[in-house]
Amino acid sequence: MSDSSLRRPRAVTAGGRAFPVAIRRHPKARRYVIRLTAGGELRLTVPRGASIGGGLAFAERQHDWIVREWQRLEQHAAAWDSGTELWYRGERVRLAVDAEGVILGGHRLKRSHEAGGIRQTVEKFLRGLAEVELPARLAELVAARRLATPRVTIRNQRSRWGSCSTRGSIALNWRLIQMPPEVSDYIMFHELAHRRQPNHSARFWREVESLCPAWKDSERWLRKYGKDLL
Repeated sequence: MSDSSLRRPRAVTAGGRAFPVAIRRHPKARRYVIRLTAGGELRLTVPRGASIGGGLAFAERQHDWIVREWQRLEQHAAAWDSGTELWYRGERVRLAVDAEGVILGGHRLKRSHEAGGIRQTVEKFLRGLAEVELPARLAELVAARRLATPRVTIRNQRSRWGSCSTRGSIALNWRLIQMPPEVSDYIMFHELAHRRQPNHSARFWREVESLCPAWKDSERWLRKYGKDLL
């Protein structure tokens, strides 16, 4: 039976909720991959030549993961208030909120009283730190290894921790300020390695290894906690 003739419903039920499935083929994908969006849509990536029916069956087998991920997304979207936990410089800290403002890691921040104001206040503070500290740290790493100094910008990327353009300019996600310093450094080294190897070949990873020997520990941290960041 061809994919086009499949009559299976393109939705997966988990935890008593039906999650619609959006399907796309990707020529470079090697396996089925699912991602759950904040809106409750499952996005299924299907390798070229693989069966869509097989992809839907794969998604249905991820019942427990879907339930956990949906719970995590709901918690993430909840309004921030006193006691809300978030990552700050590699540690889990609790916000303290009073009539005068927000306290984060010993810093008192002037609170916005608009809808979502606590989150906006915290994000503005963290992004301000990132715009000062991350370029300075990248400059330190570059100087210590006698590398060419790249142009660097701080961005609000939603799906990347960093990127390197074809011209060698580096963009860093401001959320690096929330990570342990060694993990943030690894991401910078990762992007610096792309200046010499604009791919993820074996040569690229050897370049990463030469710059950051403990990079695998940082990758494990990102896989475990990366989704918890803002």
